[in-house]
Amino acid sequence: MNYIILDLEWNQSSSGEEEVVKVLPFEIIEMGAIKLNSDKKMIDEFSELIKPQVYHEMHHITRKLIHLQMEQLEQGGLFTDVIKEFWNWCGKDYIFCTWGCLDLVELQRNLRYYGLEPMAEGPFAFLDVQKLFSIAYEDKKSRRTLEYAIDFLHIEKDIPFHRAFSDAYYTAKILTKIPDAVMRNYSFDVFHLPKDKDSEVKVIFDDYAKYISREFADKAAAVADRKVMSTRCYLCHKNLRRKIRWFTPNGKHYYSVSYCDQHGYMKAKVRLRKAEDDRVYVVKTERFITQEEMENLRAKQEKSKVQHKAKKTVEKEYKKQEGIR
Repeated sequence: MNYIILDLEWNQSSSGEEEVVKVLPFEIIEMGAIKLNSDKKMIDEFSELIKPQVYHEMHHITRKLIHLQMEQLEQGGLFTDVIKEFWNWCGKDYIFCTWGCLDLVELQRNLRYYGLEPMAEGPFAFLDVQKLFSIAYEDKKSRRTLEYAIDFLHIEKDIPFHRAFSDAYYTAKILTKIPDAVMRNYSFDVFHLPKDKDSEVKVIFDDYAKYISREFADKAAAVADRKVMSTRCYLCHKNLRRKIRWFTPNGKHYYSVSYCDQHGYMKAKVRLRKAEDDRVYVVKTERFITQEEMENLRAKQEKSKVQHKAKKTVEKEYKKQEGIR
């Protein structure tokens, strides 16, 4: 299997008034990519400018960042032609690698705008090299800039940053420094969500499990779903008794802790995310934690209860005062 390290540059509306902004907020104007083989050796490269069809004025931030002029872009190929050439260049057996997840989102928005075939019918795996760098060299949570990672790994900066090809080139350099064990921590693109229960994503990594749901009509429907809020051990598949019942400190994230006789305390976190047309989907992660971490979460639950009760008291008093008026 080959690695396709992709980077895109895009332009946006200068006024924000065009109707197309809602369906195509960012128009791709440059594609750059590096192809590595299974041994992470560079075997090919791709670099193309794309002629604008939507936004014909360069946004000032884009111009300052990538140092491209509209006159240069006018010499580029049409997106529909360039993307066809790119798919042919990719070949058949590969996985995408990007710095962060935005490039794949904007690529798919552009594909949809031009009525082209989608990259996938549902979620697909890719390697977020920015995340892999954090897992391999930092705290697993921080997200650093590309140039920071290059400096951290003492990689020579032999071409300028902030062009599609150069950023793909540097991302590929970083990927070669990622240990093989860390490479197993792939991400999922969810531009197209699972269509039904059978196509939902369920995967187990080294130290946690992840579940990506189908769409729900609203938050209430999502948190009422038994599969979403279930707390079975992801290792031995036993139904677990909850030590800390589901609670939410903010209405968007839900937490619980259950106990497995074989594997210990299991923390579950449900995150509600927006889909299109005001619908929602769920990303649930589960991992085993220490008793100290469990007690910290219990304290967080108690704090949430106090805050919720205070909020209810304020709302009740407000309604009372409104009634008097």
